[in-house]
Amino acid sequence: MTQAFYELVTRRRDVRAEFTGEPIPGDVLDRILTAAHAAPSVGLTQPWDFVLVSSTETRKAFREHVLAERSVFAGTLSPERNATFDRIKIEGILESSLGIVVTYDPARGAPHVLGRHAIGDAGLYSVCLAIENLWLAATAENIGVGWVSFYREEFLSQLIGIPDGIRPIAWLCVGPVSRLHETPDLERHGWRRRRPLAAATHLERFGDQPGVHNSCATEPDETSTQ
Repeated sequence: MTQAFYELVTRRRDVRAEFTGEPIPGDVLDRILTAAHAAPSVGLTQPWDFVLVSSTETRKAFREHVLAERSVFAGTLSPERNATFDRIKIEGILESSLGIVVTYDPARGAPHVLGRHAIGDAGLYSVCLAIENLWLAATAENIGVGWVSFYREEFLSQLIGIPDGIRPIAWLCVGPVSRLHETPDLERHGWRRRRPLAAATHLERFGDQPGVHNSCATEPDETSTQ
């Protein structure tokens, strides 16, 4: 079981082009959301909500917005970098079976949130833990997840009716997939290479890197959501 967990962590991928469009069985979706909802949270506030978006109309509107933001980002790149970016698919909004928007409510449990008085973003970190739980559970169920980040929060909030004061943290494309690539997309397409663990490990003080034993120096996944 221990080895299976580590294999699951390394198998997880940010899916873009591999969605089949097949429906997610109800019991599978329930298990995935239950795993997300079981995440730890600062002060036991559970500041997340999950908006399930299946409407084709809503997803088309969101995709148009995402593609417009892609163009904005592309305009900031050099010609060489843009050529690399042009090969990278950034979303599977229409191809996936379902969109799950994960939100963050900083007012939940306020004003006395145990553990947040010195770190204001602790609630946001809690939402990210719920997303990671969801992602790993989905991978265990052979369900793909793709995190879409090319959007403006104001647009998405208006699109799906998120109340003022609540932030949309992630639009997750979710659904059965044909495969999970062994190598993350951004690395396969030459956008960025993964850092070895030794480069990210420090001893006592930041910047002191004595090295890591070879048995531990595995390369983690791309530092983006890939």
